[in-house]
Amino acid sequence: MANIKSQKKRALTNAKKNLKNNSEKSQLKTAIKKVNAAVAANDKEAAIQKFNEANSLLDKAATSHLKHKNYVARQKARLAKAVASLG
Repeated sequence: MANIKSQKKRALTNAKKNLKNNSEKSQLKTAIKKVNAAVAANDKEAAIQKFNEANSLLDKAATSHLKHKNYVARQKARLAKAVASLG
């Protein structure tokens, strides 16, 4: 543990940020899995709805630097291709 006051505070803020980032990454992964599950079930309406939710989360992840912009673009393209294959 740090001895300097500012470093003690930094350790606390890092822990809070880590929890927030892990939560957001988990939400993102879950949203992507839901789109893929809807595509696998051939449910076009659900797939489109889940795709829109996943797109929103992906955009937020890119703007907050949680995920790289190229990763976000690749995932959006893959999901769009999967949803388009339904109909």
